Amino acid sequence: MADTQQQTEGKKPKPPQGAPKGAKDGGAPKGGEPKVKKPRERSDYVARLKTHFEQVIRGELSKKFGYTNPMQVPTITKVVLNMGIGEGVADRKKVDNAANDLSLIAGQKAVITKSRKSIATYKLRDGQAIGCKVTLRKARMYDFIDRLVNIALPRIRDFRGLNPKSFDGRGNYSLGIKEHIVFPEIDFDKVTDSWGLDITVCTSARSDDEARALLTAFNFPFRQ
Repeated sequence: MADTQQQTEGKKPKPPQGAPKGAKDGGAPKGGEPKVKKPRERSDYVARLKTHFEQVIRGELSKKFGYTNPMQVPTITKVVLNMGIGEGVADRKKVDNAANDLSLIAGQKAVITKSRKSIATYKLRDGQAIGCKVTLRKARMYDFIDRLVNIALPRIRDFRGLNPKSFDGRGNYSLGIKEHIVFPEIDFDKVTDSWGLDITVCTSARSDDEARALLTAFNFPFRQ
């Protein structure tokens, strides 16, 4: 009887079923308290131009075109930035540098574009890096338009306004910038090459007139 009692006292009690892994002798789990995943905090940031559109532009366009439903008012859906680096055929590093600069301008990582076929005349091979692009939506899109209209375009040398005819018939507008160094994010002293930049503003407008009125309300400086 005494021997049985001594054997029972010498054994460690088993942890209860369902106890967390590492919990022995009634102690805390290994590594301390179990980690609890915190929910992602939603950002309350609203772009300045987004607020301006909701409070001012939407009402102005409704009166001008006679929209009966606020959802009929055209909006900017996305902005696509594209750089074509022809020199990247001989030097891949220039494509990487251009992608880094484009990422700084857009505030979003740029994607490197590659050729789809081989062209012997230009010494181009299929799958070779020849440029970069990035697509902006929502808050980053509005922030880019704000910097484009108020900072970048006024810094262009001999700028006389945007071409009002560069619409594609479906409400989308395209413009080109010869030197990407006009954007404030680019440090002029550290830039070794200057590249052109193609910008396409996509809207939900059904006609060029509606799209032109929308972009004009966002202070796009069209030529008269």
